[in-house]
Amino acid sequence: MEFRYLGASGFKISEITYGNWLTHGSQVENETATACVRAALDAGISTFDTADVYANTRAETVLGEALKGERRESLEVFTKVFGPTGPKGHNDLGLSRKHITEAVNGSLQRLQTDYIDLYQAHRYDYETPLEETMQAFADLVRQGKVLYVGVSEWTSEQLRAGHALAQQLGFQLISNQPEYSMLWRVIEGEVVPTSEELGISQVVWSPIAQGVLTGKYVPGEQPPTGSRATDDKGGRSMIARWMSDDVLARVQQLRPVADELGLSMAQLAVAWVLQNPNVSTAIIGASRPEQVHENVAAAGVRIPAEALARIDEALGDVVERDPSRTSERSPKTREA
Repeated sequence: MEFRYLGASGFKISEITYGNWLTHGSQVENETATACVRAALDAGISTFDTADVYANTRAETVLGEALKGERRESLEVFTKVFGPTGPKGHNDLGLSRKHITEAVNGSLQRLQTDYIDLYQAHRYDYETPLEETMQAFADLVRQGKVLYVGVSEWTSEQLRAGHALAQQLGFQLISNQPEYSMLWRVIEGEVVPTSEELGISQVVWSPIAQGVLTGKYVPGEQPPTGSRATDDKGGRSMIARWMSDDVLARVQQLRPVADELGLSMAQLAVAWVLQNPNVSTAIIGASRPEQVHENVAAAGVRIPAEALARIDEALGDVVERDPSRTSERSPKTREA
């Protein structure tokens, strides 16, 4: 495992992060979830990402149990705040001072830790003044409950405004967590250049595009039994946008590139996002321990320029690059 600095800070994280969105507390049993976390630790992963909204807080609980007994100083634990939790009352979501304060206390309890390494605004809150949100984060840093602050799916303008306020309040905004993959490159036009200027790194999710970039979905054929595309608990809806025959056929053209590099399709996809120097880590998920071991092999891989060009040629116009798509990720209202 290799390690990278997160933003303009002295904080190092593993370039592969284990994340438990869509799995822990919902799609897989707790015993299997714990086995996946153990596999991540055995593979050298030290960074773990979750959120209070995942499985309505259960994902944090499962992760806290799985990490219990590990040396806390050797881990980097990330979580997020924004989405509705609990009974989903009128203050049970968003980035108000009230919700952030109550949410962090709940996360600390569920994760069984005294502090969170990176606390992230899961989305941008249009209904709360940014000054209120950033002041609440600054207070958590001063209280020692949070060491570093990041965001998720913020636009370049939102990053710039948040970074400026953080500086005024005496703390750093060091990361953004966007979706990023060979198929979804919307951050490259505006978010990445702004982040590079401000000293913000990307903590990217869905590097294998919900499993599509593994090549297991073949155009004209039914999805494999038990795959995400057949999951009725949320997986099928998330992956639907990539399931057209045109996209799947182009993904199959990546197989010769992976073979020549001695990589699986999944390893190629994870290694590809790590070629971007503004990416500090790629979040991988797993429903089986062996998936962790496979994806971790992408750490440290260097893809030659010729292979990167062939990937671009193979995927062609099915790649989404429109920077405006980032703004669609944050709801304009925060109704539960």
